[in-house]
Amino acid sequence: MKKIEILAICTHEGILQTINRLINNNELWNSTGAIDINEAKELADTKDFDLILIGSGLTAAEEQELESILAAHKNIPVVKHYGGGSGLLFGEIYQALSGR
Repeated sequence: MKKIEILAICTHEGILQTINRLINNNELWNSTGAIDINEAKELADTKDFDLILIGSGLTAAEEQELESILAAHKNIPVVKHYGGGSGLLFGEIYQALSGR
């Protein structure tokens, strides 16, 4: 079975590592992390993602840019996750994936 590819963007390296670890604990998911908007755009140009997860640290303008370029252009669901624990993270991902 093909894994769900998730692009996680968060400017706080420690939080990004935690997000990636939690997502990668699910055998059906694979998370690739980006520390800023430029890295996220580069990764999205080289790899197909099934979901974009936006974490903390981006400005509102950067979030809007990501949504308009990545999500709208490629029709990829976007999840905004700013904390609240792994249960919330997983729930947000499952909800976004179920709407595809």
